[in-house]
Amino acid sequence: MSEFSLYLLQQLINGLTIGSTYALIAIGYTMVYGIIGMINFAHGEIYMIGSYVAFIVIAGLLGMGLVSLPIILIVALIVAVVISSTYGWTVERVAYRPLRGSNRLIPLISAIGMSIFLQNFVGISQGYRDVALPPQVVGGWTFGDPSVFEVTVSYMQLMIWAATLITMTALTLFISRSRMGRACRACSEDLGMTNLLGIDTNKIIALTFIVGAALAAIAGLLLGLYYGVVNPFVGFIAGLKAFTAAVLGGIGSIPGAMLGGLVLGVTEAMTAAFFPSEYKDVVAFGLLVLILLFRPSGLLGKPEVEKV
Repeated sequence: MSEFSLYLLQQLINGLTIGSTYALIAIGYTMVYGIIGMINFAHGEIYMIGSYVAFIVIAGLLGMGLVSLPIILIVALIVAVVISSTYGWTVERVAYRPLRGSNRLIPLISAIGMSIFLQNFVGISQGYRDVALPPQVVGGWTFGDPSVFEVTVSYMQLMIWAATLITMTALTLFISRSRMGRACRACSEDLGMTNLLGIDTNKIIALTFIVGAALAAIAGLLLGLYYGVVNPFVGFIAGLKAFTAAVLGGIGSIPGAMLGGLVLGVTEAMTAAFFPSEYKDVVAFGLLVLILLFRPSGLLGKPEVEKV
């Protein structure tokens, strides 16, 4: 393979890595929208909290002398998922449930207020500076001609792909096979009729927020380990990117959120490969504008049919 081909392959690997985590966060947006038709703009901060919790747990376990990396990561993942899910449930109870029957703009403003509150709450309690963590998963595979270009696949990237694949598979089975998953699909079809049939829609909506927060916590752990740094503002940009991925794939479609995240990640990586890295955000949000202009329903979304 030529140097150019190997370089493109490396960027594709990098893009799929970041895109996988975008997909995990984007599913939280698309699940909430699919059921109640609203965007949870505090979702990015839930991801940020997951990263902070994972960092604190990892640092604490290392400080206690624990050296088994698998145990450290599993404990950090469980604690991050539990705490982030609690925050997700709280956002639904505080910012959405009391306002669900009001004008749709009011819950949107409430969610933005919750986002700002969580961002500053973490900033005041943990500080606004960057918090760094030494690399925990090191090493990888290298192939290609050293005299031309070497392609590297790190163990951290492999872990991100594996975790994303396992999580997506588990979510798909949950939605398609479980009783609660079928209730979620029923709510997304017709929330009012589902309530009339005896299903507790409040419980299902809360479950949706909890599942989305858990996925954001997984992404927070993975991206935190990948970049090795976190601060109270990482959730804002990551949330916007994930929202872009959800719209790109088709807001309300879980497969669309997965596809949108991968497409956005690869697009960013390819842009950074041939242009200054600052342009990747310009291209990402420019892609969002184009999708909204020419295909508002997204790549896999279905156009809404107005009932009369």
